[in-house]
Amino acid sequence: MSTDTLNQAVPTGTWTVDPVHSSISFAVTHNNVATFRSGFASYEATLTGGGEAKLEGSVEVQSIEIDEPQLKGHLMSPEFFDAERFPKLTFSSSRFDVADDGTVRVAGELAIHGTRREVEATGRFGELGADLGGNPRVALSVSTAVDRRDFGMEFNADLPSGGQVLEWEVAISVDLELVAQEA
Repeated sequence: MSTDTLNQAVPTGTWTVDPVHSSISFAVTHNNVATFRSGFASYEATLTGGGEAKLEGSVEVQSIEIDEPQLKGHLMSPEFFDAERFPKLTFSSSRFDVADDGTVRVAGELAIHGTRREVEATGRFGELGADLGGNPRVALSVSTAVDRRDFGMEFNADLPSGGQVLEWEVAISVDLELVAQEA
């Protein structure tokens, strides 16, 4: 039995993402042998602390970090993100529990490709104190995995040696450093 207390308070106030010290990325097995990893350059996140913590955020789909134009174009197509119709991925938490040891469990609604699903992520939460400028900071690092078919991303292709070009499960990692906003 754990002695950790849940619902440790996230410090009161509004915390916004520092994009220089944060990242949102994903990974998927490709060709049954390797892991393809990428991320997004443009995103927003806000953590509201106090009584009941709430995390909300969005990602600009077009900001996917892929240098190969043909692959990026395919990922922007209706077979994947359908960026023209759904330019943002969004998340809004319904639960944000932090244990005394900093373990965090975040649950909420993730919207990708026009489909909304409940997801749960786990990881670590920590107060970093203040940065060199004296600004209070906190950190959140969570991960989860989703089946992309649950979000309407059905594309796949058979490999000549058997199997398919992409796994259905996609790992998502969110590492945020958040700065306190003045009241």
